[in-house]
Amino acid sequence: MSAARLFLLFGAVYGLLGVAFGAFGAHALRSRLTPEMLAVYHTGVEYQFYHAFALLAVGVLITVRPAPALPLAGWCFAAGVLLFSGSLYLLALSGTRWLGAVTPLGGLLFLVGWGALIRGVWRPE
Repeated sequence: MSAARLFLLFGAVYGLLGVAFGAFGAHALRSRLTPEMLAVYHTGVEYQFYHAFALLAVGVLITVRPAPALPLAGWCFAAGVLLFSGSLYLLALSGTRWLGAVTPLGGLLFLVGWGALIRGVWRPE
């Protein structure tokens, strides 16, 4: 499978799951979580959506304007969602506080991904 197709697939799957997790949070978790933990869960959904769209953009860019930095951006976004959003979902649902220590690693991957995306689109013609 090509890198472009893989990142398009990741983006589509993360988008689908973002809708499902958002609906689950809004309907099933509203009465079960504290407002603070519901906000944590919502932050995970929000960042998952942002990076689903970023993955779709990376997939398209690899197709129309390939650059060596673009696959790095895609992998960082894909892994960042797992670590950042995944740790927030688990923290909100389980209350296990040490999971909060994993979240910044996902955030760091997001930053590296955005930097790689900038590098990939900034390069001279």
